[in-house]
Amino acid sequence: MTYLPLPEVPARRVAFIGLGTMGSGMAARLVASGHEVRGVDIDSTRLAAFAEVGGLPAASVAEACDGAEIIMTILPRDTHVRQICLGAGGIADSAAPGTLVIEMSTISPEASLDIHDALSAKGLRVLDAPVGRTPKDAQNGALLIMAGGRAEDFADAAPVFAPLADKIVHLGPKGSGIRMKIANNYMSMVSMVLTAETLAMARKAGIDTDAAVEVLQNTTAGRGQINVNYPNKVLRGDVSPDFPLAMGAKDISLGVGLGKSLGVPLFLGANAGELFSLAASQDIRDWDCTAMLVLIERLAGLPDRALAQDTDQNKDKEGS
Repeated sequence: MTYLPLPEVPARRVAFIGLGTMGSGMAARLVASGHEVRGVDIDSTRLAAFAEVGGLPAASVAEACDGAEIIMTILPRDTHVRQICLGAGGIADSAAPGTLVIEMSTISPEASLDIHDALSAKGLRVLDAPVGRTPKDAQNGALLIMAGGRAEDFADAAPVFAPLADKIVHLGPKGSGIRMKIANNYMSMVSMVLTAETLAMARKAGIDTDAAVEVLQNTTAGRGQINVNYPNKVLRGDVSPDFPLAMGAKDISLGVGLGKSLGVPLFLGANAGELFSLAASQDIRDWDCTAMLVLIERLAGLPDRALAQDTDQNKDKEGS
């Protein structure tokens, strides 16, 4: 695997938990930049791949945390993060007081704050720092990091943030990073629905899809999902999951939940959430999010377009 040039940063001893599609590239970047990285994952093939790039596979969270200066986690869901951070033999039990824990998963703000407070009570320092962009960006060190927590902890994270991202933003106190990530993903998932509705309407009106895309790519309204995700995935007949509809449903739910807690009405988000939930009944929940177009077209009575998918791999794109 080829990596972009790495900045010079002080080496750290890092525990990295979650070597999934995003985490594997991130951990490899840290190894390539000179950090000593102990990786943890439930999938032995991921651990073997991590070892091939110079990482140190660990048999347990406790082993990875032993002597670690920084602990990083990127996992699929609230329950996984709670178990790794607060469960028996997890980070709270294993990390030395003063260790910096950087939680990078996309989970609910409530879970993030609960975990932050519980780890802080154990004497650990904590940042919520989810990432944006793609697995390829994770491999190339071109992620966007959205961090929440104390400014001094954010500054201490610089040696491990630098190899991972070309845009690193400190958004404010604890919870700010995860709330920003959810707001971003809310916009992304609602845009998935909007793009699918627009293309389905054009097709139902007898307009060639390629012609419709050409028009939309040259209007202000169309310069969004239509420029990258849709042309690269479903419009090429590829619905293998870069980010599956099931995870999109999670992000919509998190976004609507945050809006409700803040007293912000999100009408389109609620409707989009209902559409994402229909993916299960259509047996496409593990297809790429751009397969929202397939769902909308089916509801419009249109025949399925030609597709070639491998939906058995990479279902959770944030780690394991």
